[in-house]
Amino acid sequence: MRTFAIALLLVAAAAGQVTNEQLLNAGNDGANWLTYSGSYRSWRYSRLDQITGENAARLKLEWVYQMPTTLMVETTPLVVNGVMYATEPPSNVVALDARTGRRYWRYQRELPKRINVCCGQVNRGVAILGNRLFVGTVDAHLVALDARTGAVLWDVPVADHTAGYSITVAPLIVKDMVICGISGGEYGIRGFLDAYDAATGKRRWRFWTIPEPGQPGSETWHGNAWKTGGGPTWVTGSYDAEQNLIIWGVGNPSPDWNGDVRPGNNLYSDSAIALDADTGKLKWHFQFIPHDTHDWDAVQIPVLVDGEWQGQPRKLIYWAHRGGFYYVLDRETGKFLFGTPFAKQTWAKGLDADGHPELLPDIDPSPRGTYIWPGVQGATNWYSPSYNPITKFFYLSYWENRSVYRKGEQEYSPGNRYIGSVPLIDLPGDLGHGGVRALDPGTGKVMWDYKLETKPWAGVLSTAGGLVFGGSDEGYLFTVDAATGKEVWRANLGGIIRANPVTYLVDGRQRVTIAAGNALFTFGLEQ
Repeated sequence: MRTFAIALLLVAAAAGQVTNEQLLNAGNDGANWLTYSGSYRSWRYSRLDQITGENAARLKLEWVYQMPTTLMVETTPLVVNGVMYATEPPSNVVALDARTGRRYWRYQRELPKRINVCCGQVNRGVAILGNRLFVGTVDAHLVALDARTGAVLWDVPVADHTAGYSITVAPLIVKDMVICGISGGEYGIRGFLDAYDAATGKRRWRFWTIPEPGQPGSETWHGNAWKTGGGPTWVTGSYDAEQNLIIWGVGNPSPDWNGDVRPGNNLYSDSAIALDADTGKLKWHFQFIPHDTHDWDAVQIPVLVDGEWQGQPRKLIYWAHRGGFYYVLDRETGKFLFGTPFAKQTWAKGLDADGHPELLPDIDPSPRGTYIWPGVQGATNWYSPSYNPITKFFYLSYWENRSVYRKGEQEYSPGNRYIGSVPLIDLPGDLGHGGVRALDPGTGKVMWDYKLETKPWAGVLSTAGGLVFGGSDEGYLFTVDAATGKEVWRANLGGIIRANPVTYLVDGRQRVTIAAGNALFTFGLEQ
């Protein structure tokens, strides 16, 4: 008991208070990792430069934290003054000593016997403000925990989990609010993005991603299809503090592969949305794929960059979309500026002047099956990209594969799948491949290509040390030269990697942490 009490005192002393000012400057703080994407701009770039191409071969495993679960671990940990906060699936939270992996405390969520989720009972992380941690749960609650002890401070229901709603997203702190998305696009939910008061848990606003009759965008739905229209918001977005805009990706319309029951463009599915942070009012939107019938939702991370466009300074968004096109948008207006394929695609001959796809014939799912690149999981997916201000490259994990898209009849039944048939995702003998690519963000040109034998589900991290870290389904944590893509180091962790790496500084030494299999692995330079 004495040892446990001392541990709690240590975590209480170390954690400190995370302020809004710290969050606003998170991209400049190499010691900590304070948000899901490392900063509000979502660069997933660290200023730390101790680990370089010259010494990366000296990386050694320092500690492993084994999670008591058989579920897939997709967490991106936060690190605050030497304390690491990570989620364990399905909806648990753990505080660890970032030096040793020693556990300080653990919050375990008691869940209903039946949980309806599309793709596993997973959780991608927490958010922090002050001494409070915030986590969403697969039974669609948002919970505030004391970061020093793990005690529950408040617990609010967000939606009805029996109707297919769940939360797998890492929340985002904006001012004194917790921004939280929702999962359930395969269950015929009506999607939304919420803001909650961080102190009380009271909901401040809700933006419905599927408009009801009379609201702007409702004309893109017919009949009652909007009630089960999908549009989940299950990957963390970004925040433009200067414009006070929350920029977030919206998922697929429902049912996924049968668009006959939902004629129209189906706003705001498959869209980037920009909301006023204080009110939740829509400022602009850009729909990547109107009336999507391939499940190529826009749940990717918007990367915010202030740069030049055609010789003029402009506030930009870099966005690699699941359908295989890379986009540049104006983040003040949502105006389309540029788009080009970054992987093989056979569904559009290109993009028009407004960024809308120019569709090829016979690409919709059919009863006998339609072969299309990219496959159902897309040319990229929810795992995070990175932007490096030194190389000025945009890095992303990609897939080169195709699927057979089939269409079937579908009736809505609350709490059950509402997908309109099931495609053949991986073709026998033609599994495709993947890797990590560096793009010139101004042209979309592939600057280098680090190929993997399988298709990666891991995000990437770039650093001032001139490196890009990533992971693979073969279980490798690897690092490549950020300028050339040449591999400089890798280690097999013995488990599938479906998470994003982070880096941080503790005791003056840089570490790198990633989840693999059912554990967290942390590496540092051999001393």
